[in-house]
Amino acid sequence: MSLSSSLSHHSAVRFREQALYRPRHVVLVADPAVPSSAPIRHNLESGGFSGSLMVLGDVAGIAGLAQAPDLAVLSVAPGLVEPAMAALSARGCHAVVVPGAAPDLAGASRRTGVRALGQGSFGICVPGIGLNASLSHLPPRRGRLALVGQSSALSRAVLDWAEAEAVGFSHVIGIGENDDLGFAHALDWLSRDPGTGAILLELRHIKNRRMFISAARAAARMRPVVAIRAGGRLADPSGTADAVMEAALRRAGVLRVTGLDDLLSAAETLARVKLGTGVAPGAGIALVANSTGLGLLAADAVLEGGARLATLPAEAMQALEIGLRPGWSGANPLILGPGAATGLGEAAMMLAGIRQVDAVVALHAPEAGEDAALLAATLSAAAKATRAAPILVCWSGQATAGAQRGALAAAGLAVFATPEAAVRGALHLLKDRQNRAAAAELPGRQVLALQPDRAAVQRILAAVRAEGRLSLAEDEALALLAAYGLPVVAGQVAADVAGAEAAAQALGFPVVLKLRCPDIARKTEVGGVVLGLRSRLAVREAAEAMLDRVARERPGARLTGFLVQRQAQGAQELRMRLGDDAMFGPFIGFGLGGTAADLLRDEGFDLPPLNHALAGALIGRSRAAPLLAGYRDHAAVDLDAVAGALVRLSQIAVDFPEIESLGVNPLFASAGGVMAADASCRLRPAGRKAMLAVPPYPEELSAPWQARSGETLLVRPIRPEDAEAHAEMFRRLTPEDVRWRFFSQMRELPPVQIARLTQIDYDREIAFVAMRRRPDGSEDMLGISRLIRESDGQTAEFAVVVDAAMKGQGLGRHLMQRLFDWAQAEGVRHIVGQILADNAPMLAFIRALGFTTRRSPEDEEVVEARREIPPSPAA
Repeated sequence: MSLSSSLSHHSAVRFREQALYRPRHVVLVADPAVPSSAPIRHNLESGGFSGSLMVLGDVAGIAGLAQAPDLAVLSVAPGLVEPAMAALSARGCHAVVVPGAAPDLAGASRRTGVRALGQGSFGICVPGIGLNASLSHLPPRRGRLALVGQSSALSRAVLDWAEAEAVGFSHVIGIGENDDLGFAHALDWLSRDPGTGAILLELRHIKNRRMFISAARAAARMRPVVAIRAGGRLADPSGTADAVMEAALRRAGVLRVTGLDDLLSAAETLARVKLGTGVAPGAGIALVANSTGLGLLAADAVLEGGARLATLPAEAMQALEIGLRPGWSGANPLILGPGAATGLGEAAMMLAGIRQVDAVVALHAPEAGEDAALLAATLSAAAKATRAAPILVCWSGQATAGAQRGALAAAGLAVFATPEAAVRGALHLLKDRQNRAAAAELPGRQVLALQPDRAAVQRILAAVRAEGRLSLAEDEALALLAAYGLPVVAGQVAADVAGAEAAAQALGFPVVLKLRCPDIARKTEVGGVVLGLRSRLAVREAAEAMLDRVARERPGARLTGFLVQRQAQGAQELRMRLGDDAMFGPFIGFGLGGTAADLLRDEGFDLPPLNHALAGALIGRSRAAPLLAGYRDHAAVDLDAVAGALVRLSQIAVDFPEIESLGVNPLFASAGGVMAADASCRLRPAGRKAMLAVPPYPEELSAPWQARSGETLLVRPIRPEDAEAHAEMFRRLTPEDVRWRFFSQMRELPPVQIARLTQIDYDREIAFVAMRRRPDGSEDMLGISRLIRESDGQTAEFAVVVDAAMKGQGLGRHLMQRLFDWAQAEGVRHIVGQILADNAPMLAFIRALGFTTRRSPEDEEVVEARREIPPSPAA
């Protein structure tokens, strides 16, 4: 039994997305005394809006409107914004743009039921329908680039650049202060808009980290998304906030750039160029130039940017040699020499067809007597003809080259003034592809089975709070880690010097002695850590020296004794930590450890929750990675154990959101595994908890189920590691089941679709899978049900399919009941679906479950099903 998972749209609320992003009737309420009124009125009246436009001079005229508008633009005094919204709500309009000040706009939206862009919104432009309700100084031309931002000045700068470069827009959306409708809402719309080819984001702050990441990930699955953040370094000079933001965006498949030049370069590239499907990932960039200087500058830029120059196979070199006149160097970059004429375009097109090439950059320096128009036409034809690697063009210079670049840009090519800018565009293209591929990567079956002692951690934290503390002692933090299965160095707490001697004797020499003092964060600064103590006398002398120094240098510090640990030997020192970012919440950092870790600044970042694959990728992004793989006198370490340590740290963040920070330094790593030697932990104030930007796996929804045959299966939410099992189940489906499920015949599910089906956002959708455990510990997928929420949050579409071997066992009914239970708990009120009219078994099945059915008015071969879900008794 099966049915389609395509979405339909049913709204149970008054606000409609179409009213904001594609309105048919617009009203401008513009007080002439308000500065924004004149430019917005001019733009609206001169933009060629295809719908109806009404202009009012004051709020009082709203009640007398002959027609209810879809969208209102409120250019009025701050005190009149809410009264205007109330009047619009009464008239049937529930979408507004507020370009000026509007204190408590979010509250006004809640009170009136009217959704708003603003305060301080740049406005909204939809060139495809001639709508320009913005503060722009230029009318944006129609195109496939979308801009969503908070700064009006940056929006104007991008639009000014775009006009000069002949770049057009599908939408320009001004979020402003992000008081009500924000980035997530705009991204949700743009992710479904067929007219949008790429999205630019200008971020300062976001309201809901989880909604933003979810929406950005959904958008990036369909098209390139590029983001810039102004003021990140000012807010956090250490650079951690920017690095965490980049990690968060990478997790969503979004390309993060660091400046306006990079943003415009990425826009130039992504608005005009698509990466071909026949390219081998990571192959490299091919350069072809009519001059040695440009080619070498471009080659340096490729290598400095961390990319590779493509290695061309011998057969490709022969083809190039036959197709071009003599004189080129025979290497990458290919130097054609002066007078290349049409050869530059021909060579670029031939290079683009080679599988070992990711992208081609064609570089041209103006020459005396050249036929510039012919060369431009050849380059344009080459860029448009290739379906493999994209071609980017550098036409250097300005006096004569400026006009040629303009002509190429108007023809739809990505064209740049310098070799460095052209290479930067190619690097953006490749990094975008890598980010989106990594976000959709299919992890293996490996799942780290954790069995933490959560009760032990709860006791530790309760005892700390009972003493009025927020910081854990080192031994308490190590005990917390040990409760999650992370090996820790053996140690004992001693109340005094004599106790330290006895503990050292019991542990065995050599030992490490550490001071216990909640008032000193870095014990090494006061000599509070001594290594390699080999006798009771050495321990006593070290302990007495610690006490004397603290008494002199920190006379008010509270001393609670000593921690004595067995000395760890011969291992690589690493650091991992759980921290908290103001915008994206909990993050995990990893890199080289030791006392100089802060100075080395070798730290990669990601967001919890982490699985084994994500932890491995985080390790690979650190500078420590080559050392961990083995280098000269550094033996290779157990990378699985290091990844496991990161997964355990991630799970602590999931299970205990009251923890603000948790650091391990050093984490000793060797071929034999890992061991934590030092740890610190701090709690949030009572009552405060973090919200992860990425929803954690809902383990609590897992439960066993018994079939009619007596076999017991585990029914649980799907997870990314189920990709292989999902693909195997699809291969077992009959052709008829495939057609009923996907409304078409498919022999294999594409990897991108498998990623979409297994890497889900648990806040937006749920998929329950029935799993049978094999003798080797792996699992077979025998059934799956899915429920995907629509934008209104109260309607969701379902799909279900059961393996032929389990039909007649009651599994389909159980999987559907799990959907009903989840929907009720999450506030979903309507479950809908589409079924092929000849799928008689499914139609009988869903009718028995209480669905009503009707023929689709749009397709007589499709039946629409609907079932109401009652509110939860606990609601």
